[in-house]
Amino acid sequence: MSLRDRLAAEIAAGGPMTVAQFMARCLHDPQEGYYATRPGLGEAGDFLTAPLVSQMFGELVGVWAAAAWQMMGAPARVRLVEMGPGDGTLMSDLLRAARVAPGFLAACEVWLVEVSGPLQARQRQVLGDTVRWAGALAEVPAGAPLILVANELLDCLPARQFVRTATGWAEQVVGLDAQGRLAFGLAAAPVLPFPDAPERAVWEQSAAQAALGHEIGRRVVDDGGAALLIDYGRDGPGFGDTLQALRRHRKVDPLDCPGEADLTVHADFPAVMAAAAAEGAQAAILTQAEFLARMGIGERAEALVRARPAKSAAVGRQLHRLVGADQMGELFKACVIHSPGWTPPAFEDA
Repeated sequence: MSLRDRLAAEIAAGGPMTVAQFMARCLHDPQEGYYATRPGLGEAGDFLTAPLVSQMFGELVGVWAAAAWQMMGAPARVRLVEMGPGDGTLMSDLLRAARVAPGFLAACEVWLVEVSGPLQARQRQVLGDTVRWAGALAEVPAGAPLILVANELLDCLPARQFVRTATGWAEQVVGLDAQGRLAFGLAAAPVLPFPDAPERAVWEQSAAQAALGHEIGRRVVDDGGAALLIDYGRDGPGFGDTLQALRRHRKVDPLDCPGEADLTVHADFPAVMAAAAAEGAQAAILTQAEFLARMGIGERAEALVRARPAKSAAVGRQLHRLVGADQMGELFKACVIHSPGWTPPAFEDA
């Protein structure tokens, strides 16, 4: 049976599932989940991430990591962690650029947090055996300062959806229509501190995103350090149905092909930052355009053009893709969570 047929059978037997449950099954079902079996990154896949747009992105994240280490007092040992490392491109570019800081790489114990077997195999091809793998952040040993980076991780964490109806809030669920096909519907909502909203407004809540905020906050408070989370999402209160499925760089119906498309929701940065703050950590946020500009992407683009003038147009397109207001520059945010008493690079006045 296909994943869609198995989900339909489960719903027929046990009732509708939440959007969060549906996302988790579509992405991580051991037999047919998207990340468990067929993650498609890059031009030939289903979606393109910033590290695959240009080397400049990963290089500047590497410069940020090295500068953060220096601002932390250049500890002799630090755990450099990437969560959701994709095909390994970001970490590869990061490590190359971080050589500018003498002693940084020697101090780093590099960890990749990855749950996808196929992606871990790709990462091993790119990075070799110089890094270590874990299935969760909790598996990365504590006891040393943390420098963590994650690009487009939060958007993959499941979220529930609630819809304001004429009579109050209801939860959007995945059930079956009269023909036995997967279909969205509404069910009684649990008792939650729902915000005020007009009719038909959609409120998304991700316990998984908040839980990660708590975990990172505790980690940097206990061990010291900072985490840089870059993703598309909101930096303030807001409503909207942001669930989307991408297949071959096109949006498709999330219910049409379970396990064959990447399912995402917008990152809820306010919830993540509040969770980290509840653990005693500090947090700040910039747009991706602001972060990259402060880290020197303009100067880096100019250096690449000087080195290879024939690539001038390509570098210009890449730069616009990363920082343009109509591209990734405004929708994508860069959020830092850090231990108290200092401010990581680029976020001094955020």
